[in-house]
Amino acid sequence: MVTITTEPATTSRWDDVQHALTGGGDGASCQCIWPVLSNKDWNETTTPQRKEMLRKEIDSGPPPGIIAYVDGEAAGWIRIGPRTRQARIPRTRMIAAASTEPFDDETVWAVTCFVVRREHRGGGLNLELLRAAVDLARESGARLIEGYPVVTGGEKQRSNDLFHGTLGTFLEAGFTEKTELKPGRALVTLELS
Repeated sequence: MVTITTEPATTSRWDDVQHALTGGGDGASCQCIWPVLSNKDWNETTTPQRKEMLRKEIDSGPPPGIIAYVDGEAAGWIRIGPRTRQARIPRTRMIAAASTEPFDDETVWAVTCFVVRREHRGGGLNLELLRAAVDLARESGARLIEGYPVVTGGEKQRSNDLFHGTLGTFLEAGFTEKTELKPGRALVTLELS
């Protein structure tokens, strides 16, 4: 029986953040900076710059994500935080058109990224990460959490295409499907207050 635990991404856990992000897929090159940059800014950064940006974000706090551990080894990551700190969200037309929440509201948080190391995929880590993210948001005063998951329809998809999470995971964690963003993507919410 494996033991899954979660911890906020803090400066002292930097090596664990890197281990979680570099286990296959786009996490190593993205460094989970994609959600916080506009397309223009993203295209002008390199992987080392993104890594440094994530380090600075973690160092300045509050934790922008959570690390999942399997038997003590960093195995997965989720980005959670106020939408106001994730610049890509209001710039994404389909989200801007679908969300009914004001984009300057600090109490509206968003889940924008999941990464699970290849050897730990299929073990339920995304659900554990999402549950821990909900707890962090609640403890931090969030009123509502949005997610923008992939609707798989039960079909197998490439791991790199699932970094938004899957609809099934969000529904299992208590989120409600609000609307379709586009075919294959949904807007989900969870009221915390």
